[in-house]
Amino acid sequence: MDELFQLPVLLGIIYSGLRLATPYLYASIGETIAQTSGVLNLGVDGIMLMGAFSGFYVGMQSGNLWLGLLAAMFVGFLMGLLMAFISVTLKAEQGISGIGLQLFGLGLSTLLFKLTMGGVESIAGFPPLKIPLLGDIPFIGEAFFNHNILVYGGFILVPLASFVLNKTTFGLQIKAVGQNPQAADSLGVSVTRIRYTTVCLGGVLSGIAGATLSIALINLFQENMTNGMGFIAVALVYFGSWKPGGVLVGSLIFSFVNAFQVWLQIKGINIPSDFAVMLPYLLTIVALVFAVRRAAQPAFLSKPFERGEM
Repeated sequence: MDELFQLPVLLGIIYSGLRLATPYLYASIGETIAQTSGVLNLGVDGIMLMGAFSGFYVGMQSGNLWLGLLAAMFVGFLMGLLMAFISVTLKAEQGISGIGLQLFGLGLSTLLFKLTMGGVESIAGFPPLKIPLLGDIPFIGEAFFNHNILVYGGFILVPLASFVLNKTTFGLQIKAVGQNPQAADSLGVSVTRIRYTTVCLGGVLSGIAGATLSIALINLFQENMTNGMGFIAVALVYFGSWKPGGVLVGSLIFSFVNAFQVWLQIKGINIPSDFAVMLPYLLTIVALVFAVRRAAQPAFLSKPFERGEM
């Protein structure tokens, strides 16, 4: 066990933890924005799978990873648009609609994978981008400042989302629609437009989250490669109390524990491997028990808007 507390191993855990947090950040921030407007999207995992496939396939066929990323964003937008149409326009039950979207993404990504590739292939993903000066700092430079651009983007997204939600008119409209859509509507705010925009934006970010896996972290695509990560991302929204900063904390806790259990197995620590794999999920459940108690969710979360109803 002492091997885990040696400096190279600790830095390796930090490096891995920051990388593993990235897809959760993109997906969770997108879901935070959507839920703040009152729409619960449980289809995040399906969108991530489609984003992972489209990003990988387009990137592999074109030889351009940026085109792959754009494809993942576009597919995420389309699936977000579908979710918005079902939940906002048709006013279907959001939980069931989200599960349906997740199953749709899982099935379609598997089908397309078998039709186009048939077997697992790898790709040269986004390379590490060392930040000048900071990346040369002994020890910590390699762990903190030598990641690919999508990793940096995930962390930059946190203060950006916080600024938009708390300091802009658009952000205040999002919060108003989620807390009291009737009052927002009476002030001339289009509840439908805001909810469509946030759900589609959440879809785009979930698409990026999936592409982060397939062309920036793992650099391959396989069936159901997210393995339920989208549901963890939804849980992190609750953990973070619908605040980007809280989502960041939750993502880092989960990813660092996940990185820790990976290093446990690498070092051959004598504990059951199944228990090690279970650690991050067990921690998430425990954290959610305490987080949900103190959280104040948007008042109209998962509730359809009917003009004139109070």
